[in-house]
Amino acid sequence: MKRALMLALAVALVAAVAVGGSTAAPAEKQDTSLSGAGSSFVYPLVSKWIPQLGSAYGYNVSYAPTGSGAGIAAITSRTVDFGASDAPLTPDQVTACKGCVQIPWALSATAIVYNLPSANCVVKLTGPIIAQIYMGEITTWNDAAITKINPKCSLSSTKITPVYRTGNSGTTFNFTDYLSAASASWKSKLGVGQSVQWPTGSGASGSSGVAGVLTKTEGAIGYVDVAYALQNKIKFASILNKSGKYATPGLRGIDAAAKTLPKNLSGDGAFSIVDPPKGNPLAYPISTFTYIIVPASSSKSAELRKMVYWAVTSGQKFGPPLLFEPLPLQVKAFAFKQIKKIQAT
Repeated sequence: MKRALMLALAVALVAAVAVGGSTAAPAEKQDTSLSGAGSSFVYPLVSKWIPQLGSAYGYNVSYAPTGSGAGIAAITSRTVDFGASDAPLTPDQVTACKGCVQIPWALSATAIVYNLPSANCVVKLTGPIIAQIYMGEITTWNDAAITKINPKCSLSSTKITPVYRTGNSGTTFNFTDYLSAASASWKSKLGVGQSVQWPTGSGASGSSGVAGVLTKTEGAIGYVDVAYALQNKIKFASILNKSGKYATPGLRGIDAAAKTLPKNLSGDGAFSIVDPPKGNPLAYPISTFTYIIVPASSSKSAELRKMVYWAVTSGQKFGPPLLFEPLPLQVKAFAFKQIKKIQAT
């Protein structure tokens, strides 16, 4: 099976090189400008890519981490050359975008962060417990449900303050996608979305806003991309997966979650890997792909094809230090097919 997948990838790679261009040697400087906006989740990786794309192709790439919702709006209105989102396009957004292609180009995870100085441990949590916290049903850290799975932790009666992202957020989509998979109650009452009607807690803008509220509020809990949590030295919980193991959002955990995808991928590129099935003991259950969204028809089609091709091939090596796991082979093969859809106006 692996040999067949490698062969399929090789065939797709040849086709992708034809449309995307080889990255074996620096291209002639073209002084092309490409503007993008959207996901703050992927921004640490994109910021590493930008100077490399300048060296390889002479591209002047600018990117504003305005959030996934704003990125989708920007590419829909064509005020940028590409958008980026951690949430795949909804059917209505696909229609509104009028011929957009979404391509998975990075893979990472959402960390559940907390401020509990008195806890002399890494706190363990489950999907149903997190859902109950964000629904206002568990309100203190020494609640019986939490202490039962953390017998070695010093958990006080400190009030829990749930902190959430305001506006349309791809990180919120990943978080609520997970909670909907892990908790039937959450799914029926609040569901999945880039924003939901939070019944309790404090809202903040972006990962920096969530971190700001969390670090100033003892007992607070929140969700941010794992790269942000690590860079800012914020403690994060280990989360129970379906194999009965508590997993953390490291590269092995993210990779294990992604390996649950089928070998042959089809559709529009929307791939959910939250709460993966039993049999993957290392899998971190709040892992996610993030997507670049480009017009299928563009006057900069050649440049966009080269940029995306580079990102899903050479660009992947810049991911691990930032806790972005390189894309699995079948996801790369799918991305190559999507790249071919980007055509000149």
